[in-house]
Amino acid sequence: MKRKPLLLIYFVLSFVVVFFVVGHYSKWSGAQELRKPPKSEAQKNMPEFIVPPPPLSEGIYPCSQCHADLKPNPQRRELSFHTEISKGFNHAKEQRWCLDCHNPDDRDKLRLASGKLISFSESEYLCGQCHGTIFRDWKYGIHGKRTGYWNGKKVYRLCVHCHYPHWPKFRPLKPLPPPRKPSEIRYSKLSEKELPRNPVNPLVEELEKEGFIRYEEK
Repeated sequence: MKRKPLLLIYFVLSFVVVFFVVGHYSKWSGAQELRKPPKSEAQKNMPEFIVPPPPLSEGIYPCSQCHADLKPNPQRRELSFHTEISKGFNHAKEQRWCLDCHNPDDRDKLRLASGKLISFSESEYLCGQCHGTIFRDWKYGIHGKRTGYWNGKKVYRLCVHCHYPHWPKFRPLKPLPPPRKPSEIRYSKLSEKELPRNPVNPLVEELEKEGFIRYEEK
């Protein structure tokens, strides 16, 4: 009979301990989920920037004008319509496919790896998923092109303003010939005798006679 009060006390104490531990853990885990990582001083001081609209393909966008009535086909294949994209695709082509970036249910949107949908004007976040260090440098104006005020609002060019998204690597450019000398442009129709003398030549000739320099005019 004396053991019943002890069992009751033991049961009550056990319940209190379990309740305290569970409540404390829930509070701690909730705080961990809600707590955001503190921003660094560099992030706090990051200038405000504006991004112009992306260079969308004329006559193709919005994509929904054709894809709205088409059933999405996730099978990797040779495209029958976007042939120039399919044949010229060179963006991790062994690992990537159209629907890795384009949302299959709404082709007017892009889809991040998390499933979040973004507009084409926010495509920098899509690129930043794989190119994190370049995305960081782009935000601070180290990578890419920006215009505006050094201590005010700035206009940042999107990745796709310079890089073709389906073949982002710059292709080799044929170098242009060197610029012509102004004298060749201005006096191109004059003979050798009609060309005006270099005003420095008399001084050079005098210094040559005195033996100070040895100058050979080409």
